[in-house]
Amino acid sequence: MYSRSSEPVRFERDTEAVLVPAGDVVTLPAGSTGYITQGLGGSYTVFVEGNLFRIAGSNADAIGKDVPPPIELPEGASDEEVEKLVWSQLRTCFDPEIPINVVDLGLVYDATVLSHPEQAGQRKVDVRMTLTAPGCGMGDVLVADVRDKLELIPTVAEADVELVFDPPWTREMMSEAARLQVGMF
Repeated sequence: MYSRSSEPVRFERDTEAVLVPAGDVVTLPAGSTGYITQGLGGSYTVFVEGNLFRIAGSNADAIGKDVPPPIELPEGASDEEVEKLVWSQLRTCFDPEIPINVVDLGLVYDATVLSHPEQAGQRKVDVRMTLTAPGCGMGDVLVADVRDKLELIPTVAEADVELVFDPPWTREMMSEAARLQVGMF
């Protein structure tokens, strides 16, 4: 689901939000009004009183949107099936300022599905990723979004997301479609 508009919204309840690009967690009070500027991967970027805020999918109902449905995985799914779902979930993680997912943006270097060392029948996912710029204020927010979305996958008990800066990100790491989308050819 993608929305790039100026759809007006009114917060129906006090709602946790993340200030973009600083990454500070704040509470927007019920009755606040603003505009959705981006809706991607189940989360929303909302413009309120001169600032941008990221609203997690779990709080989508506060702005009149549907909360994303739970993720389903077939009984007895293989590691390969879980890995496919991991990459699908990673494609639902977006920088609130850039309408490109972290995979196509070239930020994810590796995602490995392992048996969980302490929980039989459960899995652990190890992810190595970077940011477009080391000082990005949204880094912790993106890492938490990746971790939270991967831990929604049935049988994934833990997602360990390591933020690395070697090799440094370059725009050549973006998919061809992503470069076309932002005009970087």
